[in-house]
Amino acid sequence: MSVATKVTAAFAGATGLVGRACLDLLLDDGRYSKVVAVTRRPIGIRHPKLEERIVSFDALGREALSGCDVAMCALGTTIRQAGSQPAFRLVDHDYVERFAECARAGGARAFALVSAVGANARSSNFYLRTKGEAERTVAHVGFPSVHIFRPSFLLGERREERPGEGLATALATAVRFLLIGGLSRYRPVSADAVARAMLSAALSPRSGEQVYHYREIVALSGRSYRPTSQSP
Repeated sequence: MSVATKVTAAFAGATGLVGRACLDLLLDDGRYSKVVAVTRRPIGIRHPKLEERIVSFDALGREALSGCDVAMCALGTTIRQAGSQPAFRLVDHDYVERFAECARAGGARAFALVSAVGANARSSNFYLRTKGEAERTVAHVGFPSVHIFRPSFLLGERREERPGEGLATALATAVRFLLIGGLSRYRPVSADAVARAMLSAALSPRSGEQVYHYREIVALSGRSYRPTSQSP
């Protein structure tokens, strides 16, 4: 996608770890002139480039994202937070699908989605199957370019406690240099690196469906790996 002219981005998922980083970067990036953030509750940010649209995703209208050039989605929850598998699927699949459909109807030509390492629509694991189904759904909406990001454990300051994930992240961080070859995709990566990679991918001239794991995310983010809690 050419960036000779300023780009308007539609965005969903601003309250999550990657979402917060992505929104901050969008507002600070001169390539983007306007950010339309779709959210279920106020984000708590004021910025001249930000247009906040507080809506129910169930009732999100196709006209809501008219005029957007690219769309980025970091929607996601956990089964624990959602309360049930159906409630989890509602957010991680159905709302993602609705946002993608409205973004495409509004004119967006590129879509960037935060998924998860191991996502597979045929997986026996409910979480990974839901993520894979969301990827497949977005790929069939009709965007000329679709960018799927599959990070493993995310590094960054979370607002909510996730004890199990914290333990797994600490373990993965401790053995990260042993994760080589195909296993490198399971290395922890910073939310900031994922967000930077998303912004770059959304403006890429590449067409079709692109999938990014750890190494591709770090390369696209423009940052090299450093073994700290905030590194990619």
